[in-house]
Amino acid sequence: MTYNRTKSVTVGIWTLLFTLLAVSGLSAQRLVLPEGSVIIVQTTTPLESATAKVGQSFETAVVDTVQVDNYTAIPAGSRIRGVVTFAQPATRQKSGVIEVNFDRLTLPGGQTYALNGKLTSTDAAERRQIETDPNARVVLVGGRSGAGAAIAGAGSENSPASGILAALGSLMSAGSNVRVPAGTSLAVQLEQGLVLSRRGNARTPDAYTIYTATDRIRAAQQALAQQNYYRGSINGQFDDATRRALFEFQIDKGITATGNLDWRTSQALGISSTGTGTGGVNAPILSAEDASLLRRDAQALVGRQRQDIGISTTGRFDPRRSYAEADVELWFALSAFADNSSLYEQLVRASGNGEGSGSASKALIAAARRVDAAFQRARASGQVQNAWSSERGRLFALDPNYR
Repeated sequence: MTYNRTKSVTVGIWTLLFTLLAVSGLSAQRLVLPEGSVIIVQTTTPLESATAKVGQSFETAVVDTVQVDNYTAIPAGSRIRGVVTFAQPATRQKSGVIEVNFDRLTLPGGQTYALNGKLTSTDAAERRQIETDPNARVVLVGGRSGAGAAIAGAGSENSPASGILAALGSLMSAGSNVRVPAGTSLAVQLEQGLVLSRRGNARTPDAYTIYTATDRIRAAQQALAQQNYYRGSINGQFDDATRRALFEFQIDKGITATGNLDWRTSQALGISSTGTGTGGVNAPILSAEDASLLRRDAQALVGRQRQDIGISTTGRFDPRRSYAEADVELWFALSAFADNSSLYEQLVRASGNGEGSGSASKALIAAARRVDAAFQRARASGQVQNAWSSERGRLFALDPNYR
C-alpha cells in the first residue's frame, strides 16, 4: 500500500516535471510581435472604391522578412488578408472612400494566424495626422496625392460608418474614386499582439529585425529621452508614447518611419548589440544622416584639393605650372573616397542586410586608409589637412582602432 502510494507520488512528480519542461520548451519557441508593430505589405490585386463592397476581401504580400529578436517570425511573401469595412463610390461632388481592416496572416507553408490589424501610414504628415486622434478611423480617400490613394483619419471608432463622410469634410471635394493598383505599398499596424512560432535558428539582424526584449525597449527609451524625443517612464514597455517617440526619431534620421524598434533605429540610437546570436559580429554603421554629412564634406574636400593644385572644373591642367605626382595622387585618392562615401550612404539608406552594411563600413575605412597614405607623400594645404582630419573623426565611430 505504502509502496503503491510512493510510486504514485513519484510518477506524479515526473509527470509534472515533464509538463513544465514541455511548456518551457514551447514558450522558448514562441515570438510575440507587440501591439502597435507595423508590417509593410504590397497589394496583389487592385482595389477600387467604384466596385468595392463591404465584406470583400483582398490579399497583400509581406514585402520583407520580419525578424523578432533575430529569429524569423514572418517570412517575406507571407500573405495578410484585408477586408473592406466601408466603401463609398465617388460622385460628381464627393471623392470615393474605402476603409479596410486586416484579419488573417498566412505563412508560405500554409499555416494561418488570426490577426487584428488596421491601416496606417509611414508618411510623416499622414502619420502625425493619424496620431493626433488615437481613436481615428483611417480610410483611403480618392483624388489626393500619394500612391494610389491618400490616407486620412476620419471620425472615431465608435461613430457609425456614415459618420466617416462627414468627418472628412473638404477632403472629399476631388470627386475621384480610390484606385489602389496591385503592387501598392500599405502599412498594417497591429491592434493586438501577435503570437507566432519561431522559425529556424537565430540570424544576423537586418533593417527589418524588430526588438521586443524589455531591456532593449528600456535602453531605447533612455536614449530617446536623452535626445528629447521621449518623456514617459523608463519602463521597458512598448507603449504608445514609446512608439510615437521612435516614429519622430526615425523621421529626423531618414529611417523608414514605422514606429518599430528595428535594427536600423537601434543602430542610430547607439543601443544595438553587435552580437548576431550565431557567433558573428557586425561592424558599427553610420546613421543615414551622418553618412550624408560624410559624403557632402568628402565631395567638398575633392573640390578644395583640385583648386589648390590648379586643375580646372573640366579637368584641365594649367600649362603654366608644374605638378607633383603625389599631389595629383592625393586628389585621386580623395575623389575615390568621395565616390565610396556616396555609395556607402546609398547602402545605409537602402540596404536591409546588417552584415552587408557592416562590411561596407569596413570597406569605407579601407578607402580612408588609402587617403591617409596619399597624405603622407603629398604637400597638402592646411585647409585640406584640417578638413580631412574632421572626416577622419567621423570615421572613428566605425572603427575605434582607426587613428
